[in-house]
Amino acid sequence: MFREQAVLITGCSSGIGLATAREAARRGHRVFASVRSPPSAAALETLPNTRVLRLDVAEPGAAARAVGEVLAACGRLDALVNNAGYAQYGAVEDVSAEKWRRQFEVNVFGALELVRAALPPMRDARHGTIVNVSSVAGRVAIPFAGPYCSAKHALEAISDALRVETAPFGIRVVVVEPGPIESNFTPRARALVEELLRGSGPYSPFYAGAEEAMAGEFQRGVRPAETVARVIVRAIEAEKPRTRYRVGAMAKLFLPMRRLLPDRFFDRRFRKVLKLPAKI
Repeated sequence: MFREQAVLITGCSSGIGLATAREAARRGHRVFASVRSPPSAAALETLPNTRVLRLDVAEPGAAARAVGEVLAACGRLDALVNNAGYAQYGAVEDVSAEKWRRQFEVNVFGALELVRAALPPMRDARHGTIVNVSSVAGRVAIPFAGPYCSAKHALEAISDALRVETAPFGIRVVVVEPGPIESNFTPRARALVEELLRGSGPYSPFYAGAEEAMAGEFQRGVRPAETVARVIVRAIEAEKPRTRYRVGAMAKLFLPMRRLLPDRFFDRRFRKVLKLPAKI
């Protein structure tokens, strides 16, 4: 039987977050859609049953305030969708320590703070769903995307531990693992590595091949954000959701392959796709 739920979604200015807010509102849920800055809220303001919240997940205390606003408005929080994040690309050595920390502050610790804020009201209600939006990159480490992949790997590990820990309180934890999605995600990621692309370090000769692969091979089977949104809302509404949902052909094919085939196979495959020399 359908039940209206109070749903807090992060990162709703575009892409998966915006599509999920639209789908949840269309399905009749009370949506609390968060954005980092007010100018990016225009696409959300006309949605029914939707309230826009300002939330920078890396800002101290912001998660607790956002959850507090949801509770003040409707007295409960039924579902949290941790979607906010960005991709920091670059060779492991090339990416500065500051950028590594920022990647984890947003993609891991931001999500973790929202979980910590959401759990007490969910536990009191003996009901709730936490959806953590990961990626194929959360299970497969892609060269020149080490910061992003490692942050998503961390989110997957947190989700696996959390799922068992919170089950006695009636709280479900779901991981969604999309392949490539139509959004502004990749152009934004490229803007963050402009300095590296113009540089002259030891990895500079490899970045052209990496950029070509990111725009080509790694975009095979790209799906619209709405495909992921429907999966997220379906998981929230399900009586017994799966622990993981793979979205798109790349996720459904690549993740089982990664589990079955040896590391060296993927090393060779990545070197070929990225056009890396065997040795300089």
